[in-house]
Amino acid sequence: MKRLVLAGLGALAVVSMAGAANAADLGRRQAMPVKAEPAFAVYNWTGFYAGINGGAGFDRSRWSNGLGTNSFNTSGGLVGGTIGYNHQIGSTVFGLEGDLDWSGIRGSTALGGACTTTGCSTRNDWLGTARGRIGYAFNRFMPYVTGGAAFGDIKASADGLSGNTTTRLGYALGAGGELAIAGPWTAKLEYLYVDLGKASCPAGNCAAVGAGSTDVSFHSNLVRAGINYRF
Repeated sequence: MKRLVLAGLGALAVVSMAGAANAADLGRRQAMPVKAEPAFAVYNWTGFYAGINGGAGFDRSRWSNGLGTNSFNTSGGLVGGTIGYNHQIGSTVFGLEGDLDWSGIRGSTALGGACTTTGCSTRNDWLGTARGRIGYAFNRFMPYVTGGAAFGDIKASADGLSGNTTTRLGYALGAGGELAIAGPWTAKLEYLYVDLGKASCPAGNCAAVGAGSTDVSFHSNLVRAGINYRF
């Protein structure tokens, strides 16, 4: 009888020890760390980029000479290339951007005012800008303001006269927004106000000699979209 009691106590001890070992092992398995989910990637705008842009411009051109003043609408499309560089500090993005576009912005008017003796027209064949940009990055979206130099030609012509073409330096101001769409590709939409000032057309080239020289102004509101590739 005594032997049976001792054997039972021994078996109970073995079962208890095995249960304790299993419980300890289960505790260790539950305590193992769970693999963390990957953190949400924050987009970095720093780097060089190049791309294409296109859009349209519209405003008015003003002719003025000894015969009077005439103002008329101008409009047309633009398409060209863009290069630039961004440097991001925190959420603020500082950048430099340049572009050069073929331009079809033009307008004309019939007789009247400065164009009393002939009809006249203003035309812009190419337009470029060199601007600074300051943006604020909301991860993959960046609104920005921009401003700097603008340069291009002002082509003034009058019926039956030789006309005149002048390259002018002016300024550009505007704002826009850029969005990272896939990999290194971004898309942007922007507005620029461009003013090339006034070109002077010599007497006899744009109006009758008696009218003296003619001042021809060019400024335009540009709305452009673009696609850039970041390097």
